[in-house]
Amino acid sequence: MTITRRGLWAATLLPLSARAQSSDARFSAFLQGLRAEALKAGVDAGTLDQALGSARELPVVMEQARNQPEFKMTFERYLEIVVSNERVQRGRALLRENRALIDRFAVPAGIPASTVTALWGIESNYGTRLGDFEVVSALATLVFNNFRAQFFRTQLIAALKIVSQGHIGLHAMKGSWAGAMGQCQFIPTSFQAYAADGDGDGRKDIWGNKADVFASIVNYLRRVGWRPGLAWGQEVAPGTGVGKDMRVVRPAGPNGPAFATTENFRVILRWNQSDFFGLAVGLLSDKIAAA
Repeated sequence: MTITRRGLWAATLLPLSARAQSSDARFSAFLQGLRAEALKAGVDAGTLDQALGSARELPVVMEQARNQPEFKMTFERYLEIVVSNERVQRGRALLRENRALIDRFAVPAGIPASTVTALWGIESNYGTRLGDFEVVSALATLVFNNFRAQFFRTQLIAALKIVSQGHIGLHAMKGSWAGAMGQCQFIPTSFQAYAADGDGDGRKDIWGNKADVFASIVNYLRRVGWRPGLAWGQEVAPGTGVGKDMRVVRPAGPNGPAFATTENFRVILRWNQSDFFGLAVGLLSDKIAAA
């Protein structure tokens, strides 16, 4: 029997097609299994029809999940990128532009407006980088592929509840591959715990409503223990004595800069448990305020 080139090409495609169909069928079965859990959690059937009917497995999500680069950046280089002169200047301009709105939430909580602005700037470059993934599909992909499945399953149910509650449309709910959402990059359970309705319209729109964004940042910091009137810390000379409630952080090792930090620095770490991140927020806040 002679096999033509065309016949060989077709034969090689069949197994791939069968595998794709098998994967699609398993993903659909997974979504249907999720439906009962989501209904029990309070997600309405209409939301589930729309969300589970349009959810897709996203291979690029798993590529990013499995190929996260090991963090080897020096502290000096990290600051050059995260606390760049451009970000400082932009932060100063946006704080001036949004001062009244930020102060509406920050002043009663005793949180510096520059700290709110710094978190906004670092998390989403002042609302310009929200992530390109539809959150429900991204989270469903992670759970389906058993990547930190218990954690991301909780996030997926929370995301469905957020849509069900009318805070954001399904396809407008964009975020990172791991489900960090909106201008303050809250994961869904953080949204449930800390997102705030800044303008009283009944929605917590951290994607497009700056009042909700600023109210949510302030609410997070206030709820996790921000102490009004206390600075986050400052750079100190090596060997400088510090108070008993302060911690010295040396992000570049024993020969690099040293920072004496307070309880409010540890509050910032509740947002992201990285000394690099916490110091960047504090330093960017100081530079923005220095205007």
